[in-house]
Amino acid sequence: MAETANIAKMAEKLSKEVFAEFLWQKTGSTNINWPCEDEENHGKKTHPSDVVFYYDEPYSQARTYVNCDLKSYAKDSISVGSIKVALESLAKALSCAEKSEEFRKNFLHEHVSPEICGLLFVYNHDGEYDKDFDALLDKVKNEKLDIPPKSKIVVFGPSDVYWLNNVRHEIAYMRGGVGELPDREHCKFFFPHLVRRKNVQPEHAKACTLEMMSAPWIILSYTNPKKQNRKGFVVFCRKRGTSVAEYLYLIDYLMHYQVLVEDTDVFIRTLDADSMAAAYFTKAKDQYVEEYGGGTEIKSLLDAIQFGQINDVRTKFSELELGMDNG
Repeated sequence: MAETANIAKMAEKLSKEVFAEFLWQKTGSTNINWPCEDEENHGKKTHPSDVVFYYDEPYSQARTYVNCDLKSYAKDSISVGSIKVALESLAKALSCAEKSEEFRKNFLHEHVSPEICGLLFVYNHDGEYDKDFDALLDKVKNEKLDIPPKSKIVVFGPSDVYWLNNVRHEIAYMRGGVGELPDREHCKFFFPHLVRRKNVQPEHAKACTLEMMSAPWIILSYTNPKKQNRKGFVVFCRKRGTSVAEYLYLIDYLMHYQVLVEDTDVFIRTLDADSMAAAYFTKAKDQYVEEYGGGTEIKSLLDAIQFGQINDVRTKFSELELGMDNG
């Protein structure tokens, strides 16, 4: 059983490393069970919490608490059945968490408005899963899940975990490897004021939200004290860059929300980019200047963007080392 325990630790270790770089905070103890509030319907006495993270919401005064179910599966263990069982268990836990005094005492803070959600984190520890996880997920009947109103469960499958882990590695490399990013305390994720939604917690809502992690791009902003407090942004693009239109949309977004301004460094990083991605990006810059005007000023801002690829990283853990790890 020690082997099984060590495999389970893989997802725990990876999630800790990934979400720390996305500025999530851990609350309470890990790997604990707390009493079920509906034993008759749920058919169990307790619910598990592998780990609970939290972050402040940018567009409300709420604090989100993420109750995580961390799975470390070999490719053959990732099936409709295993995911369905995991989601049903997580949904039941979520329905009880909102009314559980034990959950509140263990994980929630007194001075905030809590919003509790669930996260199923599926790490493929042998790196061999090559099927369409989204198609598998579609076969799970979401309408049967016991999810409270206005709550949610987010699923990060193997490709999502791979993407987020690569963004994490690139942030660490840009910080410690080439010195382009400052320390974490000088970084935050970018949530602009929207037409009908303002960022109401700009000083507290620094973490990457679940919504941003699931979006086409993740934007990190920073102020670098080692470079006269020069500001900058790093845009991590999940899409492969297969068309000019894709980059035109991104440029329009960056211009609209004043990311592309003078005396600000802007990096765009892609993972597993299309072979024509850089060429499409160049064409998009030229087309944007032609269609929207701005002349040399806009062109210089666009030409200053530093476009590049993320180094492909696949994290694997040694079961022996994890078995010896007491941390």
